Amino acid sequence: MSNIDLIPPLLIVAPILAATLPIALGLRYDRTGWSVATITSTGLFAAALALASVVYTSGEVIHTLGGYPRTYGIQLVADEFSTLIVLLITGVAAGVLAYTRRGGPRGNTFYTAYLLLVGGLLGISLTGDVFNLFVFLEITSIATYALVASGDGPESAVAALKYLILGTVAASMYLLGVAFVFMATGTLNMVELSTAIPAAERPVLIQTGFAFIVVGFAVKVAQWPLHTWQPSAYQQAPDGVTPLIAALVSTASAYAFGRLIVTVFEVDYLAAMPNAAAIVLTIGCVSVLAGTVLAVIQTEVKRMLAYSSVSQFGLVIAAYGVVIAGNSETALTGAVIHLVGHGLLKTGLFLGAALVAASYGARTVDEYAGLATDRPIVAGSMAVLLFSLVGIPPSIGFVGKWYIALGAVESQLWPVAAVIFLSTMLTLAYAARLLEKMYFTPATVVERPHARGPVATDGGDADRDDDSTPDSEVEIDDGRAAAGLRGGAARNPVSVGMIAIVVVVALGAVALGFAGGAIAELLEPFLTEVIN
Repeated sequence: MSNIDLIPPLLIVAPILAATLPIALGLRYDRTGWSVATITSTGLFAAALALASVVYTSGEVIHTLGGYPRTYGIQLVADEFSTLIVLLITGVAAGVLAYTRRGGPRGNTFYTAYLLLVGGLLGISLTGDVFNLFVFLEITSIATYALVASGDGPESAVAALKYLILGTVAASMYLLGVAFVFMATGTLNMVELSTAIPAAERPVLIQTGFAFIVVGFAVKVAQWPLHTWQPSAYQQAPDGVTPLIAALVSTASAYAFGRLIVTVFEVDYLAAMPNAAAIVLTIGCVSVLAGTVLAVIQTEVKRMLAYSSVSQFGLVIAAYGVVIAGNSETALTGAVIHLVGHGLLKTGLFLGAALVAASYGARTVDEYAGLATDRPIVAGSMAVLLFSLVGIPPSIGFVGKWYIALGAVESQLWPVAAVIFLSTMLTLAYAARLLEKMYFTPATVVERPHARGPVATDGGDADRDDDSTPDSEVEIDDGRAAAGLRGGAARNPVSVGMIAIVVVVALGAVALGFAGGAIAELLEPFLTEVIN
């Protein structure tokens, strides 16, 4: 127990060092990356659980690197807020591997970027230093660019390039903001900044720095109209990559922005800053409405879910605005719960979309027709996740929205409450489209042009698409054909593990909904400290 403070640095260092192993071992062995990533991610999740057991019983865990004073040194801090994000990152990172073992990508270089991304995300979550936050944001971004570009075709490269350009602009904006704050205070440590900022002799530098930071994170969190990188990146990334980046990359950035608001600048200081609350509220509310409207008109499922993320992250940013404007502990509770819940929901939904694409090549809403008959377990799991995304109780999606809306009402910010209600109706609109196709629209050849032969492993009707064709004559996809060329039998592109992880996430979304009050209680010490 005395060495528990070593877990935060190990959580960051272990995946970054392990990222070298797939390439190194690949010089002698083929496809060792999955095993390395699985062992590492499982160990990280176990370490995160051990850390959480201490943080939620005894308080925050702090590791000071090199023993230097925190004014100039580097600290890693695990408190009630950051530990929740660490649990989400390590859990999702381990869970997505259940898909990639069969669904791919399988190359060793993919798992190198995978582990590098996990290390960067954990660094964002645990750092107590605003400059090192920039460093970890860049590590995360570089790994994400590589993962998006690993998709087939030039579209993936173009999406990665768009993300690279906008991501670089965002990082530059954030770094400029940090530079202005450092000029005014002379320190980079988050706790030191919280006391130095109110006493700064040049408040204009602080205000300018905050403005640059807001713009930088508006891009990183994909807020309208600076969101354009996200739909392309989610759509063009390989199906095994999208669940990871959709669940975690913008989530970690949204966490970092919230951390800066409540720990660095602090709520009281920002409340007194002219227009700070109004700007954050406007960015969030506009993104909520724009994201849901754009999601409603999409025909491609991954793109629809990507615009949904613009809206859902907008809700978190709007909650931060409510915290500033109304000093609302309730809204901050909702923001944290919604942040974790959204990460979990998008993991399951994008894994489900990837599984359907692997089974049928179905990528548009129309091509999901009849899915509930073919794959009832997958369709049922996606339905549960879609209901949670809408905010139907007792799911985690409902709990987060409830706390945010309640915080807005308590702060008498009625337009925010109205935006939440309207966005919920619009979310129901695009969720209902997908549910209607899965459950109430029979499949046709036109709607399911890429339907494959008997591959059902979850209780569906394997022969539904072509009863007259013998199993041996069914056309198989390229991946299964390639398996045959390697000397093995053509195999099902969908494994039990791929289905199981979607089911587990759906059950988790409901279970966490029932545990919403317990999560709020776990956050209570942190909330009491940052909200006066």
